[in-house]
Amino acid sequence: MSRRLLLSTAMASALSSPRLARAQGRRVLRFVPQSDLAILDPVWTPAYVTRNHGLMVFDTLYGMDGAYQIQPQMVEGHVVEPDGLTWTLTLREGLRWHDGEKVLARDCTASIRRWAARDGLGQSLMAATAELSAPDDRTLRFRLKKPFPLLTYALGKPGSPVCVMMPERLAQTDPGTQVKEMIGSGPFRFVAEERLAGARVVYARNPDYVPRPGTASFTAGPKEVFFERVEWHVLPDPSTAAAALRAGEVDWWEAPSFDLLPMLARDPAIHTAVPDPTGYIGTLRLNHLHAPFNNPALRRALLPALRQADFMQAVAGESPEGWRDGVGFFCPGTPMASTAGLDILTAPRDLERARREVAASGYRGEPAVVLAPSDFPNLKALADVTADLLRRVGITVDYQALDWGSTLGRLARTGPVSEGGWSAFGTFWAGLDQLDPAVHASLRANGLAGPRGWPTSEKLEALRASWMEQADQGERLRLAAEMQRQAFEDVPYIPLGQLLARTSWRGITTPLQGFALFWGIRPA
Repeated sequence: MSRRLLLSTAMASALSSPRLARAQGRRVLRFVPQSDLAILDPVWTPAYVTRNHGLMVFDTLYGMDGAYQIQPQMVEGHVVEPDGLTWTLTLREGLRWHDGEKVLARDCTASIRRWAARDGLGQSLMAATAELSAPDDRTLRFRLKKPFPLLTYALGKPGSPVCVMMPERLAQTDPGTQVKEMIGSGPFRFVAEERLAGARVVYARNPDYVPRPGTASFTAGPKEVFFERVEWHVLPDPSTAAAALRAGEVDWWEAPSFDLLPMLARDPAIHTAVPDPTGYIGTLRLNHLHAPFNNPALRRALLPALRQADFMQAVAGESPEGWRDGVGFFCPGTPMASTAGLDILTAPRDLERARREVAASGYRGEPAVVLAPSDFPNLKALADVTADLLRRVGITVDYQALDWGSTLGRLARTGPVSEGGWSAFGTFWAGLDQLDPAVHASLRANGLAGPRGWPTSEKLEALRASWMEQADQGERLRLAAEMQRQAFEDVPYIPLGQLLARTSWRGITTPLQGFALFWGIRPA
């Protein structure tokens, strides 16, 4: 029996008992996540499923509200000296770890250091920091080398990896090694003994959690929990997940497939909506280290022929509610988004122009290896459209279908295609990770120290550095627009459109909080 069929059969049996469903209905929230929770450490990986798990177990010093503003969370507040070089943060009273110990400032300084070693914005923060200390049990102090206006933004951003707080003994774990214990101070406790890898993850309400005052909004404000227990049921087969939701065996399916949405919409007990208006942004990563895409003229030559709608329709179909095109390098509908330079993607498509520019670029027929994850339908769809586009403009394509694990292994290779490298790969990033230059890792252009594809652009990096140092919002907007213009010259990657994924639920109040967050939800 296949693993998928075994899991589906086991879940159908476990969830089908009416007596169990009725007994647990008021105290258990049953959730189907987007994928299995393979990695528990939310600092070690940027995987969104791990980020969602991490925010249940751990808390953060600051959070982001629904207006994308940073608010105090574990801290009462902070004081900044007039020169902008000393920041003093004070923890709230009554914070405790799940093992009963008090949350201390030295726990938090150790957590910040470990997170910063693996996060781009965290690295920038620590590069600007002369000293990070804990003068007493409730006080954290940053002494900076130069002003860093984004300090609280860095500590409170919801994009992966999130700066979660953990006890000092865990935070002292080498950043390259995963933390083994899930001891946080968040609204849920991780029930390790009930975890069944590939099938189930269990959380219990933390009775000692003290929500901060105010109104809950996204990752900010009081994290009030109204269920005693949350169970994640991993159902890899979409049809099985849909059947479980329709039968009332689960309460919430995080990411239903687009082809099943019409069926779910016909069920009056099921609600479906877009949880996060920032959605997911499709990106075509190009390998800048080797031919053929180490040639900037060739990268630019693709733009007149590329049609974002082709990529989005391949994933989400014809429904105009499922996607948007006309997307630049910053998430649509957020402050830094602009139309600067965007006409290269929004003007009428010109295949013949693209072919001429490919020929004029000096392209010599080198094969472009397109990676296609055969077991990841959305990403395979991006690969199929990419391969077709490259062939139509005159580029030789080597289409390689691999499983997802093998694809990840290939993407880490920096060698040429003759040594098992790659040339092009399509993927999605949350719009929250493309809000601005501070969190937009895909827009980094710092070579081998940067993201996969390893682009290099001194101009892009200089503009990013200027944006990071700028406190004036008007100047930030100007610099972000200039970055977008420069990105269309250097082409670190190509934006492919915005996917507006849905979530579906029944029997609970609306869980629309940006992504899968488990506070504020009640039995309906």
